[in-house]
Amino acid sequence: MKLRKLYLTNNLCYMTGKKHTPKGVMVHSTGANNPRLSRYVGPDDGMLGPNPYNNHWNQPTPGGRKVCPHAFIGKLKDGSIATYQTLPWDMAGWHSGSGSLGLARNANNTGYIGFEICEDGLADPVYFSLVYREAVELAAYLCALYDIRPVRPYLIDHSEGHFLGIASNHADVMHWFPRHGKSMDSFRADVEAEMAKFTDRELLKAVARISDIVPGGIDVLMWSGSNKEWKAKYVDTLLLKIANALE
Repeated sequence: MKLRKLYLTNNLCYMTGKKHTPKGVMVHSTGANNPRLSRYVGPDDGMLGPNPYNNHWNQPTPGGRKVCPHAFIGKLKDGSIATYQTLPWDMAGWHSGSGSLGLARNANNTGYIGFEICEDGLADPVYFSLVYREAVELAAYLCALYDIRPVRPYLIDHSEGHFLGIASNHADVMHWFPRHGKSMDSFRADVEAEMAKFTDRELLKAVARISDIVPGGIDVLMWSGSNKEWKAKYVDTLLLKIANALE
């Protein structure tokens, strides 16, 4: 996972600054044929590339809407895939709208971290496989960081959020994933498998802080699953990773 940070500080959501305790993750996709991160994240940090229309979401109400997720996954200017964190994980985002349970129990206010996958034309298997993998790694990272079980109703997409009454009536991501042989059930299974890659699974909290130490963040390649303590056997690897990033 290539995780970078560019908070949307001019977005009304960020300026409101409501805190929450993350208890779940909600997966979204953007609903527009534009895989470029620069469409949503700005200004250009040298890696995003320019947005000629300046219609990114680092403004109070993008397109007149109160919207702001915690992260976007999509293409950098060089065509590679990355994740940009756009809100602190412990800040309530504006990403799911209001469901049948009403605003008071909306996912925006009840602890769901929401991230958006930038859509293309939905038919390219190469692009899908790359962003799908990035999404799996991001979800595993977040679930491990906050001790979130990668099962429903804690790891869901927008359409499942609507079914549960905590999100508006959107189809994402189930209008896209099945075209490439995936579902939210397979996504959850892949996230669980990703979290289990390291048997000791205790490195996450250290790795999660790297982006606070290294300007712009660096690739997060390892994380833990249970978050209780760091394992000494991984400390040398972590320190080497930080040292290399600071060179």
